[in-house]
Amino acid sequence: MSYDYLIVGSGLFGATFAYFAHKQGKRCLVIDKRPQLGGNVYCKNIEGINVHQYGAHIFHTSNKRVWQFVNSLVEFNRYTNSPVANYQGKLYNLPFNMNTFYQMWGVTTPAEAMAKIEGQRQKAVEKMRADGVTEPRNLEEQALTLIGRDIYERLIKGYTEKQWGRKCTDLPAFIIKRLPVRLVFDNNYFNDTYQGIPIGGYNQLINSLLDGVETKTDVDFFDDRAHWEGVASKIVFTGEIDRFYDYKLGHLDFRTVRFETEVLNEANHQGNAVVNYTEASVPYTRIIEHKHFESFGQAVYDNPKTVISREYSTEWKPGMEPYYPVNDEKNNRLAEAYRQLAAQEDDVIFGGRLAEYKYYDMAPVIEKVMKMFGK
Repeated sequence: MSYDYLIVGSGLFGATFAYFAHKQGKRCLVIDKRPQLGGNVYCKNIEGINVHQYGAHIFHTSNKRVWQFVNSLVEFNRYTNSPVANYQGKLYNLPFNMNTFYQMWGVTTPAEAMAKIEGQRQKAVEKMRADGVTEPRNLEEQALTLIGRDIYERLIKGYTEKQWGRKCTDLPAFIIKRLPVRLVFDNNYFNDTYQGIPIGGYNQLINSLLDGVETKTDVDFFDDRAHWEGVASKIVFTGEIDRFYDYKLGHLDFRTVRFETEVLNEANHQGNAVVNYTEASVPYTRIIEHKHFESFGQAVYDNPKTVISREYSTEWKPGMEPYYPVNDEKNNRLAEAYRQLAAQEDDVIFGGRLAEYKYYDMAPVIEKVMKMFGK
């Protein structure tokens, strides 16, 4: 055994685990099937702009120790996530707040906004009762009873159906457990105390986490599994858990994302990092303009070019990059069965979104690894 840990995958879980294990004097080898390190937080520099190659990543947390930890590795900027929704050419602020309600109905006070929402919610509840239904049977009924028809039709329905590839009436109600309603003029999407982007992009964070750790890229664990299982005392696995077990219980479903990235000869294309397109007739879910993650105010115009990415959500097929677990009853049951197998492993640690079949934000991934090392 040449190493204490073979870490399969150099994303945030794998890189953070390698960091703390290395600090404890453990011999670690990190391998990744991609030609670069960093997993889905990897950034590619195009025209002097750090492009989030695998979708927008905004770091946010209320855990002060996590925030202090990542800032000890690389300084974070003051980016505040304030996405905008485009529905038939009209713009609405997200999350739902007083700006949204003014744009939607022209109301100017919290009382007027609540009256409008409550009136529409009540209509949805009454319709369900008339149909003999006591609890929402699907996502559409759940959303209508939480926020009303106007916001549902313009800002939720089309976007959700594109994201999941299924009609809202065919999606389970528990996917939308709640919808935040803010009766203030505040466009900050997150409630967390801290948020930002690493200055210089996420590669700076990954490079700091893996400083001094041996790494190999363009290496697929499954191409020579017997060899890789023999090089270390323990394996830290961050890939798909069903593939690790050779799909013996069945295949888990994923959603994946395709990007169309384009360099534009203009300094400022949409004025915001993220604009969601919520109508069903627009094939992409959102446009990301990457420079706004790290350039603010007049600095946006220092670079005469910009880079945008149109994001398309689609069903995952073998050979594609898996992105999001499909959060329905069938897949949740199957994932739990695989987790039961994983719990019996003495020499394998499963971690991250794919290995745990769980949607993770970035900060909870780091927090989980910190707890594993008693930090």
